[in-house]
Amino acid sequence: MPAQTLDSTDHQLMTKVAIVEDNATLREYLAEFVGGSPGLKCVCTCGSAEEALLKLPAQQPDVVLMDIHLPGETGIACTARLREVMPESQVIMLTVYNDIKMIFQALKAGACGYVLKRADEQEILDAIAEVRAGGAPMTSEVARMVVRSFREGPVVAAGTTQLSPREQELLVLLSEGMSNKEIAGRLNISFGTVRTHLMHIYEKLHVRCRTAAAAKYLRSKPSETARPPAAKGS
Repeated sequence: MPAQTLDSTDHQLMTKVAIVEDNATLREYLAEFVGGSPGLKCVCTCGSAEEALLKLPAQQPDVVLMDIHLPGETGIACTARLREVMPESQVIMLTVYNDIKMIFQALKAGACGYVLKRADEQEILDAIAEVRAGGAPMTSEVARMVVRSFREGPVVAAGTTQLSPREQELLVLLSEGMSNKEIAGRLNISFGTVRTHLMHIYEKLHVRCRTAAAAKYLRSKPSETARPPAAKGS
């Protein structure tokens, strides 16, 4: 019947979300909130990294909300292990504080961003939507701290020469901590065009999120301040 066909289509379009959080009250709240949000479905909840490693691979969630501090194995270690068996799943870390060192470790483990546990419901929804669109949910303040810290790190070959002039220009702006909207305004291109360029940049640099792309660029050119020449068109 038509109603059944619509339900089936809606189910296929839903974003599957898993929650890994040791606090039972917060875990239940997130599960109820996510499950009641349009376009989202909570497919699994876990109270520890060990439980997540057992249950999540079978569910193959699109997005995982991962507590950074878990009893036993940490959320960071859990993220690294899950990324090996669920490479398409996007992990958002849940944290109480803007602990930059912990955020670094989480990003290196394969997380694509983070949200504070005190974030309101809309911020959580925005974070899920952002990672599904290829972004990395992170406050501009912390993003700039991440980028700045990589400038102080060891120099490694980034291999950015395969990028087009426009992609290089966009990467420079991204490395300054600009959002997609700010980049679109600066380059006078559409938001959708920015996202398309970012997808190409991620693919060429073999990274999964904007922070990793910016870090790779900055670590290859820590003392370079000049921007590449502006490209024509988009």
